[in-house]
Amino acid sequence: MKKLLVAAASIALVALSGQALADEQIEIGKKIYERAFGRGCGTCHDIASNPQLTALIKAGQLDRAKFEQVLKEGKGGMPKAIEEIMKQKAVEKAGYGEDQAVDALYKYLETK
Repeated sequence: MKKLLVAAASIALVALSGQALADEQIEIGKKIYERAFGRGCGTCHDIASNPQLTALIKAGQLDRAKFEQVLKEGKGGMPKAIEEIMKQKAVEKAGYGEDQAVDALYKYLETK
């Protein structure tokens, strides 16, 4: 019985720590979205005439790989954004590399 309780507690702890990491990732993604380029991604992407990132991601029309490609290479009127993303204090503080920062932003947009 004691071993069962310890195992259950361990599983719960792992689940909670995984959720805490996911919550942190979403929060960092939110900060990137709100602060990149000094005014946030939404300055352009929340305007009806521009690509609606949240809708595209939720509809499965913008996968993670294409999203990263656009961030790194730019597209149309959108400048390369990866350097700007990496300058964000939340990204620096978390010690995120490029992949982790893109993951955080993408995860935030999935939940927005």
